[in-house]
Amino acid sequence: MGRLFEIIPETGDIDRLLELSERRGAAFEYNDFMNPNMLDDEMACADRIAFYKNLKRDRSMDTLHGTFLDITVHSDDSLIREASRKRVRQSMQVAEELGIRGVIFHAGLLPDFRVQAYLDSWLARNVEFWSEVLREFPGLCVYMENMFERDSGELARIGRAMEGEPRFGICLDYAHAAVFGKDEPPQNWFRNLKPWIRHFHINDNDLKDDLHLPLGSGRIDWKPFAELMKDYDEEVSVLLEMDGYEALQKSFACLEETGILP
Repeated sequence: MGRLFEIIPETGDIDRLLELSERRGAAFEYNDFMNPNMLDDEMACADRIAFYKNLKRDRSMDTLHGTFLDITVHSDDSLIREASRKRVRQSMQVAEELGIRGVIFHAGLLPDFRVQAYLDSWLARNVEFWSEVLREFPGLCVYMENMFERDSGELARIGRAMEGEPRFGICLDYAHAAVFGKDEPPQNWFRNLKPWIRHFHINDNDLKDDLHLPLGSGRIDWKPFAELMKDYDEEVSVLLEMDGYEALQKSFACLEETGILP
C-alpha cells in the first residue's frame, strides 16, 4: 500500500471528487454511515451503499468512519454496552457490503476520569470485544481513533495488548491531539503510538476547537508532523479530513509544500 491518501466523498459533488481521487491516487473514507439515523433507515442506507457501488471504482483500499455518538462498548451498563456493540456491528456490516478494507472507531474514554479500575476495565473489555469483532469480520481492519483523550497512554496500552492481531491498529487524529491532548504535544502522540499507527486523520484548527479546516489554514505546525512522517516507513493511510473540493485542493498543496506528500 505504501503511503495512501484518502478524501471524504460527497454525493452532491461526486464528479469533481472522483476526478480528484483519480488524479491524486486517493482512496475514499465514507462518513455517511456514522450517523445513527442512517443506520436506522434501512432503505436510505441501502440506497447510499448502492450509490457508491455504482461508481464502478475500486473500493478495496477505502475506509469508513464507524458510528461514534454515545458509543461505549466497554460500559458497565449492560443495556448501553449492548446497544453500542450493535451499532459497531452495523458499521462493520456496511463496510463488508461495500467491500472496503477497514473501519475507524473512537476510543470512547471519559478523558478526565482517571480511576485505574475504570481504565483497566476499558482496556479489558475493548480487547475482548474487538478481538471478537475481528473474528466475525475476517476481511476488515479496525482502527481506534483518539478523540477527547488528554494523552496517548491508554491508546498505547490497547495497541500493545492487541499486537497479536494484525488487523487492529491505531488511527492517530493529529488535530484531535493538538486540541484535546493537553498533556502532551501532538508530535509526542505520534512518537508514543508509532508502533501501532496504521491510519491518520489530519486537518487544521485554531488549537481551541475541532474545526476541520484545510491544512495550512489554522494554527497547527505541520513541520514536526512532516519530519516524523519521513521516518515512518509502515504501510499507512492518511485521510484529509475536511469537506469540499476547494479545501482538499488547498490541503494537497500544503502537503506538497511541507513534504508530507512525496
